[in-house]
Amino acid sequence: MLSGKLIHLIEQHYKEISQSVIDAIRRHPEMTHLGQLPDAELRERGQTILANLGHWLVSANEASLARQQEAVGKLRFEQSIPMHEAVRGLCVIKEKMLDFLEQEDILRDSLGLYAEEELQRRVGRFFDTLVVHLVKGYETAWRHATHMAA
Repeated sequence: MLSGKLIHLIEQHYKEISQSVIDAIRRHPEMTHLGQLPDAELRERGQTILANLGHWLVSANEASLARQQEAVGKLRFEQSIPMHEAVRGLCVIKEKMLDFLEQEDILRDSLGLYAEEELQRRVGRFFDTLVVHLVKGYETAWRHATHMAA
């Protein structure tokens, strides 16, 4: 796995990347609800993903990942965070993680570029899975709330 060094670099710098995620969420004009969450909660969410990225990508334990993300989706519904903001929050984590790698400007030979491309592909699939299960948890909580109100 050529992208292993890049994953390790992300995991080593998860605090720095998480802070850039929080800053981006706070500045984003369309993330007013998510932006009201405490720094600690936003930081924990980013760090859970970033500090364990290698584990998630290698283990491919989608059942565990699904449970975790569906719980986050349910929580975001209960916090009255619009679904689009919850999904955009994941997009910001992915974006800031990839921005970090670009800023590091490492491995600019053909092998390094291939490793970065491989990582982007794997990370893309991983974040797609996160989004699907976040939305599933959100929708389940919404259906349950609607059913209870009826």
